[in-house]
Amino acid sequence: MQMIYTDCSKLFCAPLHTVQRNARGSARMHDDDLIYIAETDSDLPRHWLSGSLKYGRFRPLGEGGMSIIQRCYDKNLKRDVAYKTLRPEYRDSEQANRRFLREARVTAKISHPGTVPLYEIGRDRSGNLYFTMKLLVGRDLDQIFAKLVEECPETTQDFPIPRLIDILIQVGQTVSYAHAHGVIHRDLKPANILIGEFGEVTVLDWGLAKVHGDEGNDVRSSAKMTDAGLTQPGKRYGTPLYMSPEQARGDSGIDEGTDIYNIGSMFYEALTLQPLVKRGEIEDVVAQVLLKRPEKPSRAAPQRDIPTDLDRICLKALAFERKKRFKTLPDLVDSLQAYRLHGSLPAE
Repeated sequence: MQMIYTDCSKLFCAPLHTVQRNARGSARMHDDDLIYIAETDSDLPRHWLSGSLKYGRFRPLGEGGMSIIQRCYDKNLKRDVAYKTLRPEYRDSEQANRRFLREARVTAKISHPGTVPLYEIGRDRSGNLYFTMKLLVGRDLDQIFAKLVEECPETTQDFPIPRLIDILIQVGQTVSYAHAHGVIHRDLKPANILIGEFGEVTVLDWGLAKVHGDEGNDVRSSAKMTDAGLTQPGKRYGTPLYMSPEQARGDSGIDEGTDIYNIGSMFYEALTLQPLVKRGEIEDVVAQVLLKRPEKPSRAAPQRDIPTDLDRICLKALAFERKKRFKTLPDLVDSLQAYRLHGSLPAE
């Protein structure tokens, strides 16, 4: 099935050092540029109903753990858009509604070529929340990894290791921009990285994002998740297969290091074509995250001819202790870019 998702282009032309300067400084950006929980999680008035009347021709696109996405026609602008709502069983949940509002508002406020262009948020005639986004045809990184494992000739040709590194560089640039606004994604995984028809890379699903003023206990759900590939929106924030040790412990002081680890987990899978930890029940996966130390990618997948420098980058991103990882996400991006530019890393 073709995936339809929101468009973004390779228009991000700002030099990386601009992002680094903002992301690394103690002040990073002016207070006006930070994204606050009071803005992202405030309720939407119940009388805000008129917007949904302009949409018609609804067709299903897909479903997530808590949401439904449909394709529909905007009668005013005469174009198709993606229309996202909560699944019926979550529409009366205060926590699910808060998470949904946060996803929409964080996405809109970040406003970066690597995030989803969001058009409108409102309530339908029944008072249920929705938001609309731009459409794009493409595949997510999870689907690409699956095709690589199957040794699909076309996908293998289109997505060699260097291109997968380039994709993760773009992910890192997008998330670095979010970090500069005080936003931590907390749920970076292959299914949330979408690759468009023309190579554009989009980071999706900011519903678990930590924003300025969030102490880590405000976006929760009592929904029981038994698939370790699904997000666990309770005490532990993130998807178990890709979560950091601090996420697995349920620490409240999550910082940018969690996103670095999440990207490191995707990098490990891009190199080896196998997830960092084995699938299973959530508690089994969490135990692996806390107890198992990653093997060198080159040793885990010798047939992939992984260079030693890529081992170094990957294992540093996956360091168990936060202080041993890259200090900032732009530092990780710098290392990946240096490898792509020179084919090696400077001697330490």
